[in-house]
Amino acid sequence: MSPERILVAGIGNVFLGDDGFGVEVARRLAGRNLPESVEVADFGIRGMDLIYALQEDYEAVIFLDATPRGEKPGTVYLLEPEIEEDGEVVLDTHGMDPLKVIKFARALGARPTRTLVVGCEPQVVVSGEDYDEMVMGLSEPVSAAVEEAVKLVERIVETNGKTEPGHGEGGEPA
Repeated sequence: MSPERILVAGIGNVFLGDDGFGVEVARRLAGRNLPESVEVADFGIRGMDLIYALQEDYEAVIFLDATPRGEKPGTVYLLEPEIEEDGEVVLDTHGMDPLKVIKFARALGARPTRTLVVGCEPQVVVSGEDYDEMVMGLSEPVSAAVEEAVKLVERIVETNGKTEPGHGEGGEPA
């Protein structure tokens, strides 16, 4: 059985502090020895490029993103979001909301695929109101979590995208 095609999509804005987490994880993964069936790409905030990429025939898509959920900064998560087909398709061309991108891609004919998010609790994220205050680089706890996220993606790839979301060792988020 041949490996299933997996897209690993780094998203985020490197000019907004820890929002650049996904971009950094994608950069590190691009230098790793992954199977040919795995495509790693840094989409940054280019939602339209990601929509076009999702038109390809992937069995799984792994988003890499800063994911505020109220835990300690640097906590790495593995999530499988529920994507409701509610008929509402809205795309912000100046931002990157992964769920909106997926809905838009499906409205254009993309086949539903398994979608996972490898996320990290941010410490520093500049909100939309503060765009004039750019913050380059990741905070210390998020920077330290990048390698953990890389290893988590490698484990997901080893299982052909069939890893289940859950908690890691010691009851901590994955």
